Amino acid sequence: MSTPAAPEPRPGPIYVAGHRGMVGSAICRVLRASGRDDLLLRTHAELDLTNQSAVESLFERERPEQVYLAAARVGGIHANSTYPAQFIYENLVMECHVIHAAWKHGVKRLLFLGSSCIYPRLADQPMREEALLTGKLESTNEPYAIAKIAGIKLCESYNRQHGCDFRSVMPTNLYGPGDNYHAENSHVIPALMRRFHDAKLAGAPEVMIWGTGTPRREFLFVDDMAQACVFVMGLPRTAYDAETKPMESHINVGSGTDVTIAELAGAIARVVGYKGRMSYDASRPDGTPRKLMDVARLSRLGFCSNTSLESGLKLAYQEFCEGDVRSL
Repeated sequence: MSTPAAPEPRPGPIYVAGHRGMVGSAICRVLRASGRDDLLLRTHAELDLTNQSAVESLFERERPEQVYLAAARVGGIHANSTYPAQFIYENLVMECHVIHAAWKHGVKRLLFLGSSCIYPRLADQPMREEALLTGKLESTNEPYAIAKIAGIKLCESYNRQHGCDFRSVMPTNLYGPGDNYHAENSHVIPALMRRFHDAKLAGAPEVMIWGTGTPRREFLFVDDMAQACVFVMGLPRTAYDAETKPMESHINVGSGTDVTIAELAGAIARVVGYKGRMSYDASRPDGTPRKLMDVARLSRLGFCSNTSLESGLKLAYQEFCEGDVRSL
């Protein structure tokens, strides 16, 4: 009589750092839809990622098998310009603590989420992964960008020295469910959506747009981003390594198309139903003239986004009207 084989050990949980944020919550939705119910989640009140001992305790106790590092201090041009010390310090400290603890406690795979602002202000368009560290950054968000570059290099350094499997994805401008609609500290889509919505309710004849309206930006619906994250995390290491290099290991994630801020404002006004005029305050900073990601690397691996800007804006505005949004 043969001895029954021992059951396969259950894998450790998946830790999603920043699960209440826009990207983290979308990653949770995608993971749950795929059948993963073993998500390790902690709010900021339960776990302060700037506290190294607290982070170490979590990893030692829970032993996660995978980590999605989506936690970050984020904001638009106004927030980045007003709080540069917070943006560089908090992001550096959080990623250092989580990435080091992941190595120390044997995490099998980690995905670090960066930002398209890592690329030089005047990088050739569309921006390829090879453009990293080839020129000066956009001054309005340089501290945040430097922190994100450091996160990429942390992952690469732990891979090179310790043989870890830590990966990095660089999303373009994101929007959708879970976004922050603060009037000043939010990114461009939620800020404009709130401004047009308030103007429609007030019957205001005009809405002022910050900047000249000429910069071009690329936007990606957040659920597409989450799908890309889970896709990249699930790639065999041989496939990931075949498309990257030890010191150029990040992968761009975007829609592959861009629009001017003026075109974006017009699209949001149509979705909201605002009929008034639009004017532009050229005294406000425009930021980088153009930001379009080259997504050829991700496409070769087999992933592309499928939510159009118009469809995504309608979904975002529906959520805004239902009131399930962050306003502060």
